[in-house]
Amino acid sequence: MAKKIVIIGAGPTGLGAAYRLRELGYDNWQLFEKNNYIGGLSASFKDEHGFTWDVGGHVMFSHYKYFDELVEKLLADEYLEHLRESWIWIMERFVPYPFQNNIRYLPQDVIWNCVLGLMEAQKDNTDPQNFKAWLYKIFGKGIADIFMLPQNKKTWAHPPEKMNKKWIAERVSIIDLKRILKNIILAQDDISWGPNNCFKFPLYGGTGGLFDKFMPYIERNLQLEKELTGIDIDKKVLQFADGKETAYDIVINTAPLDNLVSHISPRNEVLSAAAAKIEHNSGFIVGIGFKKPCPSNKCWMYFPQADSPFYRVTYFSNYSPNNVPGEEYYSLMCETSFSKYKQVDRNLIIEDTIQGLINSKLISEQDRGHIVSTYLLQRDHLYPIPSLKRDQALSVIQPYLMQHDIYSSGRFGAWLYEVGNMDHSVMQGVEVVDYLLQGKPEATWQMS
Repeated sequence: MAKKIVIIGAGPTGLGAAYRLRELGYDNWQLFEKNNYIGGLSASFKDEHGFTWDVGGHVMFSHYKYFDELVEKLLADEYLEHLRESWIWIMERFVPYPFQNNIRYLPQDVIWNCVLGLMEAQKDNTDPQNFKAWLYKIFGKGIADIFMLPQNKKTWAHPPEKMNKKWIAERVSIIDLKRILKNIILAQDDISWGPNNCFKFPLYGGTGGLFDKFMPYIERNLQLEKELTGIDIDKKVLQFADGKETAYDIVINTAPLDNLVSHISPRNEVLSAAAAKIEHNSGFIVGIGFKKPCPSNKCWMYFPQADSPFYRVTYFSNYSPNNVPGEEYYSLMCETSFSKYKQVDRNLIIEDTIQGLINSKLISEQDRGHIVSTYLLQRDHLYPIPSLKRDQALSVIQPYLMQHDIYSSGRFGAWLYEVGNMDHSVMQGVEVVDYLLQGKPEATWQMS
């Protein structure tokens, strides 16, 4: 008889695994999701005023033919394509993204400090031992102090000196001094860097509009509102909050790795100690809906300055006209992170966000009168932190789990931010199934 495969979590990775099992004609599997909806951090929600909100800024771009074809199949022609228009608000002006390629927008004395820092950094032959040291080595003191350090502190809500540099890859545009100088002297913009300079977005339903399309392929094997509370690895039995149990042969876990380890019995002290070393941040997503035509064509913006709580704001109505109730409306989606290193008051976050939008000149004080909707989402696990202790901890956790037929994948299942994009996450689910059923290597996981 075919082994029973149980998938924990119906986010992008769990849905990718479930879809692949169905695609391969494998029938002995179940998918359990603790929420009453699918999509995980890629779900979307419509508020009572008709505004749609995502759980943070998501866009669809891909490194994989399989993912591209899957999106085409699921969405057909119900998507829009956008050229990225991304900016940084700093020193009372917008600077095009990536910042380091467009410092010509800054005051002349600041430009000089940035260039001087870059020139000095070229002489640095040291091997940086953490992310903060890497930022100084690569970008120099000027760019690091002005933008890179404050932006990353706001985004991660963790000290950069406690983070490793391994995750960077395509996430940060590396320095080309000649290119930067050319941009300054010729006064030209440089905005095309990065794999997401062109991206897709569902026409309906926000980002969740893509993942809702998985439902016909998985609903027969899906159970919602099934929160995992225990895993007996000796008996191979899962326990749930409703008191029910299910046996398994193999578990594909996509839930946060720290939570998973806490559910395992019998308890293993070495495993628990390793899990205690992995860190994450949490986040508030504040949606502000306006009854007013959208004043900008921008996609998203970064905010390194301290006069706003958020690290990123998206003109979410620009992604699809169906994200708002009608043509006379627009919406801003604002992301603020928090952690033990950076506290944020939930009771104040909506008002602080509105005031931050005013401070950043995205809206005026008079625009308060145009606000017709405010929406608040809180997520405990937002980003898995690439901390200095992460890799050593994972080298203990993952082999132990696999020895007990538990395969943990996805943004928080693998705890690897560097392969945590939407396409990476779906493909990790697809690839773990291919590994289990066909012995194929998990290429995405091995990229990290």
